[in-house]
Amino acid sequence: MVTGTNNLIVTLSCKNQPGIVHAITGALLKVGADISESQQFDSPNSGTFFMRVQFATDSTVEKTEEAIADVVEQFDMDARVYDAAAKTRTLIMVSKDGRTMNELLFQQHSGTLPVEVPVIVSNHLDLQPMAYFYDVPFVHIPLIKYEDGTDNKADAEKRLMELVNEFDIELVVLARYMQILSDDLTRKLDGKAINIHHSFLPSFKGARPYHQAHDRGVKLIGATAHYVTADLDEGPIIEQRVQRVNHALTAQDFVQRGRAVEGATLVQAVQWHTEHRVLMDGDRTVIFE
Repeated sequence: MVTGTNNLIVTLSCKNQPGIVHAITGALLKVGADISESQQFDSPNSGTFFMRVQFATDSTVEKTEEAIADVVEQFDMDARVYDAAAKTRTLIMVSKDGRTMNELLFQQHSGTLPVEVPVIVSNHLDLQPMAYFYDVPFVHIPLIKYEDGTDNKADAEKRLMELVNEFDIELVVLARYMQILSDDLTRKLDGKAINIHHSFLPSFKGARPYHQAHDRGVKLIGATAHYVTADLDEGPIIEQRVQRVNHALTAQDFVQRGRAVEGATLVQAVQWHTEHRVLMDGDRTVIFE
């Protein structure tokens, strides 16, 4: 039986070399760690060793960091210690389509998604009632194009970052937020922002991808959840899912089924991120499911 007052997680990455697992587990014995889960991966692409350990202990995050400090220095590790019970403070960004946001908030309220959502941001007012239904503050930050060809995008993104700081946000989730973030903002949110988008074979771009897919008679629809980078829709992939469709379905059927896949895909990606199961291997992700 796993015992201990605290449930902690250690994640680490470093150059692969002998003795890493023995060293880190030995260091965790100093805090009486009762290990419930341990996963490792040696990346053949980068030569990097990745590890995630979850354990019960009467120790704290700070004391555990002290206990493993010598091992971290010895192996030149990028290591983190987390409290598994802590919920990730998450800001949700949306536009007009609320199904994916609803899935996130429903899972959060049901206790299956370890996030705390202190604020929702949107460039439209359409989903304000849904935010209030879940008792979450809603902030409207419109994006305006002026007659002289200029816009308020810089001011809007400045306001967003003010909210990130004000609410101590750890994760930003773009739940069908239909605007492109600036390169400057994506750099500020590096590793802390997750986006969802449709993914088809072939790829359909634009505002009506499901209708395009229907017109082409595709047999699979799907979605991709990934970290936000300056390269639009090309950030490190966290999760992908697909669903079969056929000729008998209408374009609206495609939309409905596609939105359901998007919601499930994004929720899974957010859950893995908030459970500290995602580690970066260059432009790829290592997922300890």
